Amino acid sequence: MFSKILIANRGEIACRVAATCRCLGIRTVAVYSEADAQAAHVAACDEAVCIGPAEAAQSYLRDERILQAARDTGAQAIHPGYGFLSENAGFARQCAEAGVVFIGPPPEAMQAMGLKAESKRLMQTASVPLVPGYHGAEQDAALLRAEAARIGFPVLIKASAGGGGKGMREVQRVEDFDAALASCRREAQSSFGNDAVLIERLVRNPRHIEIQIFADQHDHVLWLFERDCSMQRRHQKVIEEAPAPGLPDALRREMGEAAVAAARAVGYVGAGTVEFIVECSEGGVPQRFYFMEMNTRLQVEHPVTELITGLDLVEWQLRVAAGEPLPITQAEVRCSGHAIEARLYAEHPEAGFLPSAGQLRRLALPPHVAFGAVGAEGIRVDSGVFEGDTITPFYDPMIAKLIAWGETREQARRRLRQALAATRIAGLQTNAQFLHRLLGVAEFAGGVLDTGLIAREHEALLAPPSIPQSLACAAAIGAMLEDERAQQSADPWSPWSPWSICDGFTNGVLPPRVFRFDSPWGVLACTLLTATGQPLRIQTPGSPQPQPFACSAHSTRVNDVTTEFALVLTLGEERAQMSVVRLGETSFQVFSGGEQVTLQALGADLGSSDGGSADGRLTAPMPGRIIALHVQAGDTVQAGAPLLVLEAMKMEHTLSAPSAGQVSEVLYAVGDQVSEGVELLRIEALKTEGSPA
Repeated sequence: MFSKILIANRGEIACRVAATCRCLGIRTVAVYSEADAQAAHVAACDEAVCIGPAEAAQSYLRDERILQAARDTGAQAIHPGYGFLSENAGFARQCAEAGVVFIGPPPEAMQAMGLKAESKRLMQTASVPLVPGYHGAEQDAALLRAEAARIGFPVLIKASAGGGGKGMREVQRVEDFDAALASCRREAQSSFGNDAVLIERLVRNPRHIEIQIFADQHDHVLWLFERDCSMQRRHQKVIEEAPAPGLPDALRREMGEAAVAAARAVGYVGAGTVEFIVECSEGGVPQRFYFMEMNTRLQVEHPVTELITGLDLVEWQLRVAAGEPLPITQAEVRCSGHAIEARLYAEHPEAGFLPSAGQLRRLALPPHVAFGAVGAEGIRVDSGVFEGDTITPFYDPMIAKLIAWGETREQARRRLRQALAATRIAGLQTNAQFLHRLLGVAEFAGGVLDTGLIAREHEALLAPPSIPQSLACAAAIGAMLEDERAQQSADPWSPWSPWSICDGFTNGVLPPRVFRFDSPWGVLACTLLTATGQPLRIQTPGSPQPQPFACSAHSTRVNDVTTEFALVLTLGEERAQMSVVRLGETSFQVFSGGEQVTLQALGADLGSSDGGSADGRLTAPMPGRIIALHVQAGDTVQAGAPLLVLEAMKMEHTLSAPSAGQVSEVLYAVGDQVSEGVELLRIEALKTEGSPA
């Protein structure tokens, strides 16, 4: 076994590998970019080496710097994690030439399975079912368009060297093919350094089911059950579970045996995942499967496999790389219970799942274990960030993976929903509410899954928060009053004390206090009525008259600008337990039962803002890099026309014209890095007959 390894990755991935190494007594070396100098994975390892600037291409993808760090620190092996260089056959060869063990499959196997087109040709030879499509080497756009027409629309364009949902475009009509192909190629080149694509028929009612395989250097290959990864947005997984609900045992065995055959066909060693697209009936019953791709690495979703099998797959990776045989046989592989994983991202679900960047002002997670077997609560959390960290535009915006285990699927589902409801994150947008709702959708709860479920439930999943407006406002006001009480206790003569404004009293009655909030429902106004010896009363939106109001609170000072309040509110006859995170003086994030809403306190002269978009300015919804401009100054555009493409957190985002007009000024060029909120271009309204000159 190794005594020291280098982990060529960052964040949760590196923390996960380091956790197993600590259990095995293996020293670890972290590598980090300048943006990650204070990152959790740096602290999790015994040594750390800076390898370059923030951009991944200048740091985590610089194989020569990583190899030099291994030499300088005396690391015997390199664990690439799951991402970056984990499927780079050239890097694996360099490791071998340098006398450093690459903890992964042989480069030949990576190369064979890394290119989708090549892997499909291999699977065809091995008689593994394939989706009808084009997997050829010829990449002329006209030929690809003709092949798509031959296959029949709708089709899926996929980056040949891709993975993780990147470089993938669904095309419904031939008219949209060229634009989708160009976008797919750009993303593929940016993410994988290879813009080759393949085209496949879009499978109806599909489920995404993958088989975890493991092989050693002694000709032993096992399959470790399957994972259902059908819950996807933008072709990227958000919820995974094991085993796949409703999968017939016979089909499960057939898929497992096909996965083992695929691994043997390329001389595979180590952890890998063979992914299948499973075609289902209208009722969601799996009927047939097709080979999709093989990921020649450990997957992000491997914790659900670990929880149902009781195995540590990272430990297996280390032992196999050190030459040890697999510790069990296929007959000894057991499945116990059910596990479900939710990927908690910094993103805006309501804005097309655009990534969100910013500081984690508050990060409160439910009781859990980290990176290992679960305890009585049944919750595991794998995370590589901590409270106060900043989510940057340079890397994947994952905050944490929440994984629940239960004796049954229903128990695991309920535990995961409870865990999400107990999670409180403030300072940026997250998909926590979206995930909580998704787990509650009737089809999901019933195990009737397919990759189109999120799209079908789009309206319900992205609806405004279900927290009543009255309770949300009351919670924010309760937090303010608790702050005032704290100030009064510290200094009875402070301006927060009602005694400092005794000139406002008339027979023990304070003047009404009006609170105004900007909210997802628009501007809301509440009036607080206070009289000596009388209970507080409050008139909230939708209430015809003031209601009795009481609030007990426990506050936790997180930092100089952040305070969390645990509140018990009574509003009229309604009683509720809620949490409020106050950021600064004006921002309140209210949490209740898995739902969350942000309120912004408005001053007397605020609240009449028109939103700032009517002046023809287009601003960046997130930090990122401009990779394509579709217009120039002087162009006339229609509402909804694509204007530019912004790349952020490994994904492309097309920004469209909010209204018709003429582009008067383009403020940035292709290749420029921009910050969230900056003005990108201006559009002037078109002059019409009779309009003033």
